[in-house]
Amino acid sequence: MSEKLRILLTGFGPFPGAPYNPTQPLVARLTQLRRPALDGVELSSHIFPVTYAAVDRQLPEVLAKIKPHALLMFGLAARTPYLRIETRARNAVTMLWPDAANTRSSKRGIAGHADAMMFGPHTAKLLRAARLTGIDARASRDAGAYLCNYLSWRAIENVRADGPQLAAFIHIPLLARSGAVRRKGAPRMTLEELVDAGEAMLMEMVQLARKQPNKPASKMVGALRFAHPTAPAVR
Repeated sequence: MSEKLRILLTGFGPFPGAPYNPTQPLVARLTQLRRPALDGVELSSHIFPVTYAAVDRQLPEVLAKIKPHALLMFGLAARTPYLRIETRARNAVTMLWPDAANTRSSKRGIAGHADAMMFGPHTAKLLRAARLTGIDARASRDAGAYLCNYLSWRAIENVRADGPQLAAFIHIPLLARSGAVRRKGAPRMTLEELVDAGEAMLMEMVQLARKQPNKPASKMVGALRFAHPTAPAVR
């Protein structure tokens, strides 16, 4: 590839119930990485406000501006103590929880009668990369029904030959803060541990993106139907 490989890293701002969102410092740290393996790679970042309107407006804008070859997204799953590599986006939107603009969805689905869209087989390689750092990482089939799932769906819709050819969404847990008391029996991850895992996944994504041929997105990421999943455990 003669032009620079462009990777877009995204996170979210605070939202109701989560005044501190650790995806922001994580994305900042990863974007600042300088490694030989990143020679010829342009890292960019974007932090989305936690609103449906912001995702719908800003995602097309940032994709048009940066023109990334791959998209690596992070979101907070406060009720999960481990890292979750999402394998799909569900056609579901919660009508219970308002977004950061105090807006509730007026419908339970995102698009028509589709059930789910898959990120693709590359998620298994991201999972392996994260686990090799020693972090507790697991594959997930349920990205919830809040903004993380919504962004995942919109991102997969934009995977195509003339846009990002790979996309992935990673749910991170609440992190241990300096001086904070860790929960008994379930110590929280530190930011440093998360950055290590994030770097490993980023490096894997770079390698995967370098191997991608220029072919229609339908051959790379497809919409598949599944039995209806259980209700989401997290936002």
